[in-house]
This record gives sequence, structure tokens and C-alpha cells, in this order.
Amino acid sequence: MHRPSSLAFPLLCVLTLASAGAATAQWTEFRGPVGRGVAPGPVPLAWSETTNVRWKTPIHGRAWSSPVVLASRVWMTTASADGRQLSVIAVDRDSGKIVHDQKLFDVETPQFAHAFNSYASPTPVAEPGRVYVTFGSPGTAALDAATGKVLWQRRDLECNHFRGAGSSPIIFRDLLIMHFDGSDLQYLVALDKRTGKTVWKTQRSVDYGDLDPAGRPKADGDFRKAFATPQIVTVGGQPILISAGSMATYGYDPLTGREIWRVEERTNYSPGMRPIAGHGLVFYTSGWSTGQLLAVRPDGRGDVSATHVAWRMTQGVPKKPSLLLVGDLLFMVNDVGVVTCVEAKTGAPVYKGRVAGEYSASPLLVGDRIYLFNEDGKTTVLETGRTFNVLGENQLDDGFMASPAVADGALFLRTRTHLYRIEAPAAGTVSR
Repeated sequence: MHRPSSLAFPLLCVLTLASAGAATAQWTEFRGPVGRGVAPGPVPLAWSETTNVRWKTPIHGRAWSSPVVLASRVWMTTASADGRQLSVIAVDRDSGKIVHDQKLFDVETPQFAHAFNSYASPTPVAEPGRVYVTFGSPGTAALDAATGKVLWQRRDLECNHFRGAGSSPIIFRDLLIMHFDGSDLQYLVALDKRTGKTVWKTQRSVDYGDLDPAGRPKADGDFRKAFATPQIVTVGGQPILISAGSMATYGYDPLTGREIWRVEERTNYSPGMRPIAGHGLVFYTSGWSTGQLLAVRPDGRGDVSATHVAWRMTQGVPKKPSLLLVGDLLFMVNDVGVVTCVEAKTGAPVYKGRVAGEYSASPLLVGDRIYLFNEDGKTTVLETGRTFNVLGENQLDDGFMASPAVADGALFLRTRTHLYRIEAPAAGTVSR
């Protein structure tokens, strides 16, 4: 772990989206309305297949996209196991009944997807009146949230996803922004969310290596691949798009796609998290190989690899689950269940603990509780603070690959086979 001699930075980074405390009824994108996995409480501490389950709805297909909640409906994507049929599903939030089950795209020859991934892993993003879904190169569409009518679609945004798509779209003002980081092409694109037309398209600037005589990249596809979802922060009053690609993480102007800065990590690849910000820093993990957690000052210009990394660490760092920032503390669970808490400003260790199972879903913060969802269907609840303290464990029948959603005191949990609404029978709290 590296630390600078001084960390007296001004508070430069503020998320531009609404605060989580004001968003009690909606969960409109991956990791919630501010993209940080934070929700107002309370939600239940304890549940099982027979306790605190308001409804349980089977979802067909094989898909790891997370649910989003908009008004009276919960939206998610799904796909046939072979990737030939790509669909969107809307479930009534109160009853659990399926309102829309609509095939959007037929794919004659699907790309390869790793067995660990699915053909419907990117999470939708929603706003009043509209839901936007993408499956990566196979297709992107905008839907009327009331009727499910397709308003526009794009099928010409190409790349070889190599292991399958994973990055989720975000909305910024009138733009729908998406990553396409494949083994052949690596770029970002911003579409006019009203029409689907391209507003800007930016190629990644790092050198991924030469092509062979047949036009194929010499570098292994994994070193070009990324699964991460971007984030918007504000630096000095200006919005910055924080975007993690393979081998480098970038700051872009979200209105034009112009690269402002980048931090290169040439030995790391395939990042899968969503960055978060606070204390004048942006926090993100760099993916596989010598995976690292980095804290970066986002006010630089050009290649800031040697100047703007405030601290970094390599032990216990997750490859897939995203991070949680709780006051001055940064919490994470890695892929094999090691829980780590560090000081956000310095990276100084606070504690390490261990929870059961393996993890792909990102953690959730509700009040003073952290919820961790493993691939076997177990949720471990931790108390926030400077000591490792398990408050409870809950088991459902199938495992979690999708991250949770929260709205009005209810958890919406997607397992491999079902969508659950977890809620206490009466409004209020569940005692510890």
C-alpha cells in the first residue's frame, strides 16, 4: 500500500445525481439513483423463504442484470440461455405479477459468452416515462414505461464482447452513455436519449497492441475487455465522466466525450465495478491480474498515473463487486468473501473479516447496516463501524449474481431464477 505524505485535499467530488435520502420510492439504475449502493431505511434484517417475503415471482431465462424500480413497476432484462432471444420484463411492484414480458431482439448467431456470464447482464436505466435497456452489441432500446412500446432501437453499435457484455448504461441530462469495451474495439458512446441518435463516440486512447496480419489483435482479448459501469462526479463545478476501461481509467467530458485525464494500469484488465467518489477522491478497482484498489484525485489533465493516485492497495480487493463509502470508511467484499474496511482518505487498514461464499453482486448500505449477497443465496448483514460485527444471515433458495434494489422499505432481490420482494409485514422496523 502506498500513501502520500499529505492528504489535505479539498472536497472536489460530489455526485451529480439526487441524494439517496430523497429517493425513497425509486431505484432507477445499477446501484441505485446515485450509483453508490446506498438506500434509506429501514428494510428487514431477517428473512427466509417463509418469512418477510411479500411475493416471489419466477423469471424465465438466464440473466444477471439487476432490477430497477420506477413508479409501480420493477424492470429487468433476460435472455435465453443460448443468447438467441433477448427480452425485457416488467413486474408489478405491489403484486409481483408480470405486466410486460417482451422479446426485443432475435440473435441468429450470438457471440460467445463465458459460462460465468449471461447474455443479459447489463442493468437497465429508467427515468419518468422511459426505460432504456441494452444487451451490448446485440441491441439497445428505449421503451415507454407505461405501455412497453419500443420508442427506438440501435443494433449497429458493434464490438466483440469476448466474454459477454456487462457494462450498464447511465443517463446524464439528455444523453444515454454506454461502454463498448471488447476484444476488437474499445469505445464509449453517448446517444440522444430521445431519439437514439449518436451524439458523440470516443475511442479509448491506450495502446492495446498491434494487429496480426489477419487483422486480429495480438494481445489476448481479456486484456482489452472491460465490464465496468461509468459514474458522473463534479470537479470544480464541472461534470466528469469516470470510466474504467481495460488497462486504464479515464475522466471524460460527458457532454462531448473529450478525454480529460487517465490513470494507466497496464497489468490490470477486465474491471467490473462502478466507481464511487468522496473526500476529494474517486475510488475504483482495476480488475484482474494484479487487481488493485485506487484512490485518485480527479482534477488532473493528461496522463496522471504518476501524479494523482493518492493511495492504492492490493490485498483483499474485489474483482467484481463494487465498493461502499460510509462516512470516512471504505468497505468492500472481495470475490471469495474477505471483507475489508479502510480509511477512505488514506487507505489505512481498519479491519478484515470473513463471510461465507463467493460474491459477484455489489454490497448495499441501508442505515447502519451493510448487506452482502453471495452466489449461494445467502445474505450476511454487517454493522457499519470500525469493528467486524455480523448482525444476521438469511438464506434464499437460489444464488445472487444480480445486485439488489430498494424502494419504500422493501428489498427487491433477483436470484438466478426468481425476483423477490422482501419486506416486513407492517411498516416500520424489524428489531435486531
